[in-house]
Amino acid sequence: MTFSSFFLWLLLIFSVISFHVNAFSGTYGINYGRIADNIPSPESVVTLLKAAKIKNIRIYDANQAVLKAFSGSGIEIIVGLGNENLKDISVGEDRAMNWIKANVDPYLPGTKIRGIAVGNEILGGTDLELSEVLLPAAKNVYSALERLGLAKLIEVSSPHSEAVFANSFPPSACVFREDVSQFMKPLLQFFSQIGSPFYINAYPFLAYKNDPEHIDLNYATFKSNRGIHDAKTNLHYDNMFDAMVDAAYAALEKAGFPKMDVIVSETGWASRGDENEAGADVKNAKTYNKNLRKRLLKKKGTPYRPKKPVKAYIFALFNENLKPGPTSERNFGLFKADGSIAYEIGFTGLVPSAASPSLHSFKVCVS
Repeated sequence: MTFSSFFLWLLLIFSVISFHVNAFSGTYGINYGRIADNIPSPESVVTLLKAAKIKNIRIYDANQAVLKAFSGSGIEIIVGLGNENLKDISVGEDRAMNWIKANVDPYLPGTKIRGIAVGNEILGGTDLELSEVLLPAAKNVYSALERLGLAKLIEVSSPHSEAVFANSFPPSACVFREDVSQFMKPLLQFFSQIGSPFYINAYPFLAYKNDPEHIDLNYATFKSNRGIHDAKTNLHYDNMFDAMVDAAYAALEKAGFPKMDVIVSETGWASRGDENEAGADVKNAKTYNKNLRKRLLKKKGTPYRPKKPVKAYIFALFNENLKPGPTSERNFGLFKADGSIAYEIGFTGLVPSAASPSLHSFKVCVS
């Protein structure tokens, strides 16, 4: 082998080994949901996020107004391919190509689209057909990105809810549900091949709301508490968030994917709720989100993965007045619809509130 061919061989090996799209360059991101008719315009949101020094966001679609507004902002975005599109995209690569050419390619490179989330919380749900088309849809999206030369710039992933697990306590006992595994394992195999992480929507709030008699509120909100001991790993957990992340790592390990990273795609705490929604109030939301922000900005790992800094996208940027369901669903925002802060955790609002100065006035989003 000549020196030049040996050098090319080394380059090829290195490119294969090092191939991994980093869609989340920081540790603290936010979900920018827009199921509302009274929230600030995308241009005002860019101002808000820059002031908060938030550089990573997720949106649940590929809205043109949002993607245009974020051009030149430097903020990294994961766009969403909605559940309603999966069956069509799963039919063939050409369908995925058409979607990408319409919703992603026109905004590059000005808008930093770093990932495509294919569906949201599909596995573990009630729609078996969606579970069946998730992997073909993800493969078609990736193939289309490859053909466009974008596969090394844009990550393909799919976020899951806690419903994919059979149990998650203690963390080391966590496994995927048997009925989910038939879909999950091939999906994980594919994501492992292309270097994508496992995204989980982890909500201590929901766990506490469903069982306030047996879950310590302090444990759920990062306050001082006795914590829990995992006898199998001999690890101590002083907060539920870390336990949820490590439960996902344990499930991945048992499924045969011990090297796959875990990223929290959603976590948050509602500041209002119905009478039967335990813990949904401003005090607990402020405590959880303030302590979570401190924890993420330290760039530390979990007890089971101490060298792997935890990354999470907070849910959500705004209270969304048109979301269906219980009152809590409309009150996860760090900011109110008028752009003021919902409670003080260190950010500045677009308009003044009792606890915060303002950045400037804003336009209401009508898209």
